[in-house]
Amino acid sequence: MKKLYRSNTKRMVAGVFGGLSDYFNIDATILRLVFVVCLIFSLFSFAFVYLAAALIIPTERENY
Repeated sequence: MKKLYRSNTKRMVAGVFGGLSDYFNIDATILRLVFVVCLIFSLFSFAFVYLAAALIIPTERENY
């Protein structure tokens, strides 16, 4: 059973993309690059999406 979480090990800011990369089995760097491109073209409104994800998605626990 897959669970979405914020990563403690693959984190650069809040661990959102580290957790998403584990969930979707994609490299976190690719997700970060796509986010930066979307951030620029959306006039930084994607920053609110990232902030919401950082607040809503639970942090990874050691006993998974």
